[in-house]
Amino acid sequence: MILRKIMLSILMFTFVSGSALAADADKAKKQAETKKAAQTALERFYKAKPELKGQVAKAPGYAVFTTFGISFVIGGAGGSGIAHDNASKKVTYMSMAQASAGAQIGAAQTETLIIFKSGKALAQFVDKGWEFGGGGAVEAGAGGKTAGLADAGGENVIADSVYYTLTKNGVQIGGAVAGTKFWKNSDLN
Repeated sequence: MILRKIMLSILMFTFVSGSALAADADKAKKQAETKKAAQTALERFYKAKPELKGQVAKAPGYAVFTTFGISFVIGGAGGSGIAHDNASKKVTYMSMAQASAGAQIGAAQTETLIIFKSGKALAQFVDKGWEFGGGGAVEAGAGGKTAGLADAGGENVIADSVYYTLTKNGVQIGGAVAGTKFWKNSDLN
């Protein structure tokens, strides 16, 4: 009876330890995938607009997101990315969701680069992360190449930062009012 309890305890400990190690390995894998996607997106931005590399290096911090969205009058998008503090080198893993309504149609995978002009703007973005805006664009992308008005040539200013968007794959046409929320990914931080 005692031997049975000891064996059961060892088995339970092994199962719990193994589950914790698997969760840590999964978390590390997802972190690595998110960092790799962010680095790949940065390289695309630098290729489209080379001066961005210097702006990112000099900034207090930046954020990079890869998202996928679908729209037909109403739309939605979601994705993930990182916020990087250039001073401390700290990476914060983040998620993003967007809802929109307007004269719009399309489906696209996009990448967003946000360059912060102050440490306060970066901290506020990481802690609160709201953005609200509207606009119109005709953009398309395939094979990682963007064409249209919303390519990396367009600069948008919000909350003491500038942001750029590239359409990686897909087509988006129209104008809409959109609400976007960025937040810390509690599973990856």
